[in-house]
Amino acid sequence: MKQMIRSAATAAAITVSGLLGTAAPAQAYPVDCAILLCLAGGWPASAPCAHARAVFIQRITPWPIEPPLQIWRCPMGASFSSPAAPSPRERLINIASQVSPSISLPDSSLPLIPVQADEQANADISGDAFDFVRSIRVYHIQFSQRRNRDGDCIRSDATRLGSYGVQGDYRWSRSSVAQVPPASALPRSLHCASVNYRAVFVDWRDHAGNYGFEEVRY
Repeated sequence: MKQMIRSAATAAAITVSGLLGTAAPAQAYPVDCAILLCLAGGWPASAPCAHARAVFIQRITPWPIEPPLQIWRCPMGASFSSPAAPSPRERLINIASQVSPSISLPDSSLPLIPVQADEQANADISGDAFDFVRSIRVYHIQFSQRRNRDGDCIRSDATRLGSYGVQGDYRWSRSSVAQVPPASALPRSLHCASVNYRAVFVDWRDHAGNYGFEEVRY
């Protein structure tokens, strides 16, 4: 199954690449389908996957902080001509061939707001094959510490965690720098060194369980 999904991601990247070559300028291919497929396959080297990853990271670049994968924008509930139930590979390749009217990108004119989303995938993604979606974690790190004149350590930690539910819905919850993965460049001094750290850190695991991350300082 894992090899099947990874193969589907590669095939889908080729499909999307062909779509980009023939689509009219006013159209946009479904970038969230590309994100879904490329993430599952470990971001294989291709122009569509490079663009998909760029959008994935742009969405967590502040103003506002968006869900990096907006799976509700990918038409997973599309109908199929075959009377038999499609395999996961057929389903993912079919997804990549759909056309969507828009690509969501962050707007730098907006305030720094973590965006929640009640929308969900329009198909059942509760199975193990889509665990890679639920592996995505977004940490909005807002942390500072310093010593005051009396030698007391003054800390401020407003870190929040963005995560995905069973059906791809996205929620923010309170967190702390203690929960931020070690891959972050967040300073982790045992003493009360002066720190002022603001960043958005996202990590994930692909369908094969391989770990990946990105961090954006601001």
